[in-house]
Amino acid sequence: GGASCSLLMAEVEADYFVRAVERRAGAELRINQRSAGDVGCVVWDAALVLAKYLETSAFYRANLHSFTGKSVVELGSGTGLVGLMASVLGAHVTVTDLEELQDLLNTNINDNKHLVTGSIQAKVLKWGESVKHLPPEPDYILVADCIYYEQSLEPLLWTMKELAGTNSCILCCYEERTMGNNPKIENRFFELLQSDFEIEEIPVDRHDEEYRSEDIHILHIKRKRHH
Repeated sequence: GGASCSLLMAEVEADYFVRAVERRAGAELRINQRSAGDVGCVVWDAALVLAKYLETSAFYRANLHSFTGKSVVELGSGTGLVGLMASVLGAHVTVTDLEELQDLLNTNINDNKHLVTGSIQAKVLKWGESVKHLPPEPDYILVADCIYYEQSLEPLLWTMKELAGTNSCILCCYEERTMGNNPKIENRFFELLQSDFEIEEIPVDRHDEEYRSEDIHILHIKRKRHH
């Protein structure tokens, strides 16, 4: 899924470089990321694909975005791109990640705050630990590129279950990876997910026209209603 990278301008800036992410209407988002190193510090393709999907017409009714005034929590935010896009579209967003990513999240919130039409804040969250400090049962939960490590699958799923109410819609975007034991990890994730959640895959022709790739999947996930 490297296709989208060439569409982004990068400028080197100390240990960070800034990626300009174009928007359909209005000024670009400017996302600082570390040039190398840990996964959380880089805008992955799946985050980009999910952020751009949020701008597609499916989310609009009579010029109003369906995120307007809604509560949104992003898990494993990394650079914060997806959560920022949601806040620019009118949502009240809490982006979450580990302690060591808070500076990066806050830098990106600060650099884009003039574009935010809802609100956005960063909070520390380690999957599998209490979610009491987060908005309960948010309208939307955003998860991009989070299913690559076997040991984090169960904590991630536990967190999704703790956070999601019956009406929460989870938007999950991931890049299908065929190397090593990635397919096994993906299968395990979906096995575990299906016991509590219903999953609908969004066909690629409903993704952003430019920011799409056959191996990047977007899922709408909701809690099963137990009778």
